[in-house]
Amino acid sequence: MSGVKKNIFNGAFLLLVLLITLYSVFHGENLSELLIYLKQGDFRYWLLGAVFVVGFIESESVIIYYMMKVLGENVKLTHCFLYSFVGFFFSLITPSATGGQPAQLYFMKKDKLSLPTSTMVLLIVTITYKLVLVVLGLVVMILRPEPVWRLLKPIYGWCYLGIFLNVVCVFGMLILVFHLTLASNIVLFCLRLFDRIFKKDMEKKYGGRLERAMEKYRYAAEFFYKNIKVIVNVFLITCVQRFLLFAVTYLVYRSFSLNLAGAGVVITLQGMISVAVDMLPLPGGLGISEKLFKDIFLQICTKKYTLPVMIVSRGLSFYVQLGISAVMTVVAYLRIGSADKILSLKRLYFRKK
Repeated sequence: MSGVKKNIFNGAFLLLVLLITLYSVFHGENLSELLIYLKQGDFRYWLLGAVFVVGFIESESVIIYYMMKVLGENVKLTHCFLYSFVGFFFSLITPSATGGQPAQLYFMKKDKLSLPTSTMVLLIVTITYKLVLVVLGLVVMILRPEPVWRLLKPIYGWCYLGIFLNVVCVFGMLILVFHLTLASNIVLFCLRLFDRIFKKDMEKKYGGRLERAMEKYRYAAEFFYKNIKVIVNVFLITCVQRFLLFAVTYLVYRSFSLNLAGAGVVITLQGMISVAVDMLPLPGGLGISEKLFKDIFLQICTKKYTLPVMIVSRGLSFYVQLGISAVMTVVAYLRIGSADKILSLKRLYFRKK
């Protein structure tokens, strides 16, 4: 599938899921009454929630910048901000968030960053991002804290599935990071498969380049293996990052003056929804996130406020995130690599002169 066709497919799929979600959420609801309840929310909490969403995105920028600097890459913090916005934008519009890392690698390559190093950094980012969910899920499952465990009863099955899928994903990526021979063999297998399908000698053409790339990949992997402190720091920053997004739900909850549950309970419940939907093949967990939210939060929001809280919290954590990331992705297209374009135009101009 070509790049254009793939983008059209992803856009159409996102729109279809969005329309189905909107129908399922608002079908049979009294919209005038809903609007009255929404107006009762304190907008200041929502504004703070939007700040938390931006902080959530920018936390990844800090992680990327930190690891790139540790590995000796010359990278700008402002460009790391753009990488993060690009990553979240494409993750939000593609099933299972598969589009984020390839898009980030594209812009990192335009910035002339080492592709093996960039790949390693993004793998570590993804592993720690999912590892936080695994730790949260396992802690809740093992300790079964009250009232969180009781409130989760309607979605036990989804939580177990989410933990299992995330554990498998983290385990698989850890093998790719630290089992270098396997990582190299997988790439070689893909090249050979490409040869058979398209009858092109890709292994001969790119074999040497792959070997040089794997040397850089090996260096980055060995560095992280010997410097576990870096990974621990990244994990701690990721914990803060995840907290910022989960806390948006609590801010919205408080904006309606609700107090049936405390901050720890609301934030943990939102975290467990993320555990459940993170690996599902839906853009941003659309549809299923809303269903799980209603099943859980109906118990602590009362019937009349469950939908308003869900609309605002999902609006901030998904749609505001999507909108801001879309704008910043356009900025990334205009900014990253622009110096090379200008230089090429100047060379072309003076050549003609």
